[in-house]
Amino acid sequence: MRDYMAEYRKWLESPYVDEKTKEELRAIEGNEEEIKERFLLDLEFGTAGLRGKIGAGTNRMNIYTVSQATQGLADYINSCGEGYAKRGVVIAYDVRRMSKEFARITAQVLAANGIQVYLFDDIRPTPVLSFAVRYLGTASGIVITASHNPPEYNGYKVYWEKGSQITDDIAKPIEENIKKITNFGMIKKIDFDEAISKGLIKIVGSEVDNAYFEKVLSLALCDDIDKNISIVYTPLHGTGGRFVRHVLDKRGFTNYFIVPEQENPDGEFPTVEYPNPEDLKAFNLALEYAKKRDADIILATDPDADRNAVMVKHNGEYIALNGNQTGALLIEYLLSQRKKKGILPKNGIIIKSIVTGDLGKLIAKTYGVETFETLTGFKNICGLENELEGKYSFQFGYEESIGYVTGDFVRDKDGVMMSMIISEMAAYYKKQGKTLIDVLELLYKTYGYYLEDNFSLVYEGLKGMEKIRRIMEVFRRRYPKEIGTLDLVKYIDYLERKVYDANGNFIGEVEKHIPASNVLRFFLSDGSWYAIRPSGTEPKLKVYIYTVDKVKEEAKKKLSVMKDAVLKIIAEA
Repeated sequence: MRDYMAEYRKWLESPYVDEKTKEELRAIEGNEEEIKERFLLDLEFGTAGLRGKIGAGTNRMNIYTVSQATQGLADYINSCGEGYAKRGVVIAYDVRRMSKEFARITAQVLAANGIQVYLFDDIRPTPVLSFAVRYLGTASGIVITASHNPPEYNGYKVYWEKGSQITDDIAKPIEENIKKITNFGMIKKIDFDEAISKGLIKIVGSEVDNAYFEKVLSLALCDDIDKNISIVYTPLHGTGGRFVRHVLDKRGFTNYFIVPEQENPDGEFPTVEYPNPEDLKAFNLALEYAKKRDADIILATDPDADRNAVMVKHNGEYIALNGNQTGALLIEYLLSQRKKKGILPKNGIIIKSIVTGDLGKLIAKTYGVETFETLTGFKNICGLENELEGKYSFQFGYEESIGYVTGDFVRDKDGVMMSMIISEMAAYYKKQGKTLIDVLELLYKTYGYYLEDNFSLVYEGLKGMEKIRRIMEVFRRRYPKEIGTLDLVKYIDYLERKVYDANGNFIGEVEKHIPASNVLRFFLSDGSWYAIRPSGTEPKLKVYIYTVDKVKEEAKKKLSVMKDAVLKIIAEA
């Protein structure tokens, strides 16, 4: 086990650590548990980059851990050949605490390593960073964001030349480079203003935004819609406001309203307990305005504007759509409209995560569109899009955690793009006298009631990590072979990349394009299934439970029984 006290003292004695950071560390002297939390581990650089609480220490987001990660990336880029350094890296950042500072220090380290830097002049949505990599032709991209985490978090996500997040083949050598940096004196750094004057750092302004807007607006499919549809939108203090406003304006929507208390960027997120639009409490203010204005739909984007949540007015009530429902509706709308326009290709595909529901897959099949599955995270969804490019025509990518993308110019989930498309979809059906709930019900009646109960269990700190590890091992050893009236048919251990029958006998391997990951998925005799996995970015165990039945109440009953069975095993772990 690492000597965390020695690591703590090393920071206090380092000539490369500034006095303000040392003051923060002296303030926790004697608090061994806090020192252990901060120094026992390094903040892990995974395929999602870095994410953690802001503060001093090896297991925190700070200018030193960010600089160290950037030096590791710089070394990797330079190992790829001079062309990569010349093409450079584009950097964006969001509204969070320290985001601008982390973006600047990242730019300084890259520039000092001879790598051309393009730095956005202000906050930008994450999807704009993905677009910028492709538009500017850079070798890589970085966005400083912790997405929908609480205010005390920040993060650092790395993208590669096709505009999608890095996958293991790139993340691992970067991580190895980071481990070689044994003291902060090994990190190269240039003065920011000097780098600007030498042209090593170039500031990016509206040119990229305008090119992005043009591409988003080109995705419009139908103008036979009710453009007077009433929309309430909240950016939840994040980066989405200016961008969503622009695409709604240009698309001709005149009757939309932005929640004023949540319109301005603010990394403290003062009006929400947790800036995650999957949490219905985040809709409280928007819902008040929607009721006053008799809005047809409410849209919310998360702080870095890569995810969308939707509420729909139906029979006088506002009903929240989950990610599976919104995804299914979008698949139906996009594919039906493209078919109508004669632009739906014969080799069309959608890509979804392995923990996303099956309704979208059935809808796609109706339109002759094949579905591919991959691990959670758009690094995997768009990574697979990159692999299949040329052979298949990508139509849509999504996962249950309210992330969606279409088109080929952004290789990540995109809340700006989808705000426009969801508005168009709702306006199209409104002109036909239907709400999105009406359309969803029609889909259920056609394909069956695909219901879900997906939830997370929070386990903080080192003890929490151990608890999550134990739960996963318990499910591997003593999974239930029957739940209620349903029998287990097979299960998949994605860590081993193997498929087993109910008795644990090997029956096959996972598809080659799906890398190893600590996920377990159990399939029951009627098509229902459940999965569990540790979160890659938060101290959580994620649980996904899906049922299907032609009768809605029966599907609901199955959900309850399955949830009880899964929670019982978790409680005993």
